[in-house]
Amino acid sequence: MKIRIGSRGSDLALWQAHFVKDQLEKLGHQIEIQIIITKGDRIQNLSFDKIEGKGFFTKEIEEALLRKEVDLAVHSHKDLETTNPEGLVIGAVSYRENPADLLLIHERAFDLSQPFSLKKNANIGTSAARRKSQLIRLRPDCTINDLRGNVPTRVQKLRDGNYDAIVLAAAGVERLRLDLTGIKTVQFSAEDFIPAPAQGVLGLQIREEDVELAKALKEIHHADVAESIHVEREVMRLMQGGCQLPLGVFCKKENSNFKVLVSYSKTASEPGKVLRYEEASTEGLIQKIVNDLKGE
Repeated sequence: MKIRIGSRGSDLALWQAHFVKDQLEKLGHQIEIQIIITKGDRIQNLSFDKIEGKGFFTKEIEEALLRKEVDLAVHSHKDLETTNPEGLVIGAVSYRENPADLLLIHERAFDLSQPFSLKKNANIGTSAARRKSQLIRLRPDCTINDLRGNVPTRVQKLRDGNYDAIVLAAAGVERLRLDLTGIKTVQFSAEDFIPAPAQGVLGLQIREEDVELAKALKEIHHADVAESIHVEREVMRLMQGGCQLPLGVFCKKENSNFKVLVSYSKTASEPGKVLRYEEASTEGLIQKIVNDLKGE
């Protein structure tokens, strides 16, 4: 089968597209990659919570799918809206790379005597509302400033001294095998600094009508990952969330139980509260979490 993959043009997006390409080629399919520019790529001067609308990194790719210009879209699953546009479905999800966030610290700001080895009153770069609210909770002494650009660009801004530290997803750093020589790295525990729903997972989106492609993707689908991120993304959907919502949700299955960690605040300028759950089944769990977050 010949399959045209639609992808953003960033280093990380292309890594993801080529990862899926390699998997499908091993199964005997012919693959080509087409680069599509999204709204999130074009607007680099605003933080995500200041950009109007949703689907900053996905809408144009989804439109290309619907126009049949490409057959398969490879997304960072956390960038996808929780409801697919009519006519599109998720055909498969990938393995889950490290879901944690990393604190990358400039050498001048490294201080072992302080929490997370970051000096007092540091200047931290991030544009994610979820990260802002959790940083305020964990390090209220620090100043948080917007940081945009692809992953290598953000790291270079840190090297250039524009920030004392920045926060990135570990998955992106690890997948790109970035050279972090001279930069101190602290990995947040996913239990302390709650990841975005589906962080570290790729979502493979196709047209609902493409039955043969759906069958092909079943061979690279990770059902266990899909089970966990369903909980995370359903909480976000019911909270009507996106990049602008300071919400972190992380679900993992341990000893047959589902452990769910949630961080939430109404605005990015408030410290996020953390909730923890452990249940033998997901039945009723998602609604319980949402009710707790809404104070019902």
